[in-house]
Amino acid sequence: MLENNLEHAIKPDELIVYCDGKAARNWDSYNRIVETLKELRNDETLVVQSGKPVAVFRTHSLSPRVVMANGNFNSRWLAQENGKLVEKAYSYDTFKEFASRGLTMNPSYTAGCWAYIGTQGVSQGTYQTLAAVADQHFGGTLKGRFILTSGLGHMSGAQPLAIKMNEGVGLIVEANWKILKRRHKGGWIDRIVDNLEEALKIVNEALEGKKAISVGVLGNTAEIYPELVRRKITPNVVTDMTYAHSPLGYIPAGLSIEDADELRERNPEEYIKRSAQSAANQVRAMVQFKERGAVVFEYGNYLRHLAYQGGFKDIFKFKNFVSELIRKLFCEGRGSFRWVALSGNNADILEIDRMLLREFPEDKIMVKWIKNASNIPVEGLPARTSWLGYGQRARFGKIVNEMVEGGKLKAPIGISRDNMDTGSISNPAIETENMKDGSDPIADWPLLNALLNTAAGADLVAIHMYGDYPFVSTGMTIIADGEKETNQRLERVLTVDPGIGVVRHAEAGYDEAKRVARESSIKWLAE
Repeated sequence: MLENNLEHAIKPDELIVYCDGKAARNWDSYNRIVETLKELRNDETLVVQSGKPVAVFRTHSLSPRVVMANGNFNSRWLAQENGKLVEKAYSYDTFKEFASRGLTMNPSYTAGCWAYIGTQGVSQGTYQTLAAVADQHFGGTLKGRFILTSGLGHMSGAQPLAIKMNEGVGLIVEANWKILKRRHKGGWIDRIVDNLEEALKIVNEALEGKKAISVGVLGNTAEIYPELVRRKITPNVVTDMTYAHSPLGYIPAGLSIEDADELRERNPEEYIKRSAQSAANQVRAMVQFKERGAVVFEYGNYLRHLAYQGGFKDIFKFKNFVSELIRKLFCEGRGSFRWVALSGNNADILEIDRMLLREFPEDKIMVKWIKNASNIPVEGLPARTSWLGYGQRARFGKIVNEMVEGGKLKAPIGISRDNMDTGSISNPAIETENMKDGSDPIADWPLLNALLNTAAGADLVAIHMYGDYPFVSTGMTIIADGEKETNQRLERVLTVDPGIGVVRHAEAGYDEAKRVARESSIKWLAE
């Protein structure tokens, strides 16, 4: 799983997997982690502190093989400077200062806990989000609907296929022609063009014929969105998946990729100013789309916050995708569940696909996803995601373990999930924004998730803090290795991991979560 992280890395020589999240603190740490894992006894646990292996302790055979804490900070502290006490506060600049001193690292979401599986990891989540849009607004399909979005990088590259799987017509804006060509060559997107006129012609023809298609257009989002507003062209659905959570990642209007790189290096303050102003123009356009009847949401990239820095204050005129579309699924214990074929053989993934269709036929959205998922290009170790809910995950784990034991699968399966899951994150700007009881910033829940996963016997448990607007999240991995005793650990881990998410949402007052808690094996103590 660790090596597979680097298979997807944008800067493998620097151990940077995506954004600026790292798989290990430095190469010495990486090599020592690998050496230690190879020698680790069955009753020992490796401890990793922000990407650096620090100790091995004797625990017992059912304990995690690895526990880690990555990028965590106190929010405030007192420090001595020139003989005086000075109050310090966490900021991303402070974090980078400590990282430059070799004391911590940026874990991102799944990079630091070795669970990143490339674009295929977010493909189903993107599909699930658009399926929720179709369900809530368009009678269950996006057929004949125009979806406008932007970004085709590591995670946003999943958008074109997700739009097509929901039968929509997608126009995806991307500022980097190399990325457009790579996505087209890799089979992620149908057509790529270098001008808006040609892109709109293809989109309009597809809408008239109610044909599902994805079109990538070269351009800057902060220019194209306002231009469509000016032309009075209103898509049915508008979102965005650009690199907006860092002002140094978002490309300002009026700059080529080369010019942006040069300005970022030469004058980062000016770059940040222009970046924020461009985001403000884009978000203003998105609000105008909403006022004209479009379904508009932010896709968890802090775009609205960047726009606020650029002077646009009405950033909550539209919501983020979790509070608008996904929270009901969280209440059911669903989230970005995933598995990886450690054999490297895609036949193992296809065998599990067949099992899912056979064992979970009542889950209509999942069935539709699995039937289409074989079209997703394989990157690194073959993998799949599916938003299985409470009860389904434990059953899935037991069946997969029996498939490994019986030789139906060629090697063990790594079972994991994204940090964006039902009970594994506290992020007031995205996943826990607008909680019903106002508990948006309460970080007890992911910490309880990590404690429960450790108690239940997951193979890897990680606690993370990350971001300009820091949030707490956890990572979890358990290996279905075909051993009899693993059945018990799989059942426990894959029950408590989503189970605490159901409880978290039940405690927040969501009726759907209360129902799931009452009707399941969860001993919820509130009632």
